[in-house]
Amino acid sequence: MTQDKTLTCRDCGAEFVFSASEQAFFAEKGFANEPSRCPDCRAARKQQSNNRGFGRNNNQQREMYEVTCAACGVQTQVPFRPSNDRPVYCRDCFSQNKRY
Repeated sequence: MTQDKTLTCRDCGAEFVFSASEQAFFAEKGFANEPSRCPDCRAARKQQSNNRGFGRNNNQQREMYEVTCAACGVQTQVPFRPSNDRPVYCRDCFSQNKRY
């Protein structure tokens, strides 16, 4: 049976317990590494990542670019800066010409 381990947080230097049940969970999920941050620093890091706009809960607006569809000529907007070396399509033409 696995025993609890005491680890040191790489961010704050505090010691924290990596319990036997957590070790079993990590093994079940196939995680190769032990946690390197204490629960408080992990939560703070996760919150910081969410505030930077990673993931789908981002309230910032994407920058959109005006383009003319290469197939039908309609004016539309796309969420990327188009380059001149590839055609850009409106949503309808893109979905009709999508290659699977």
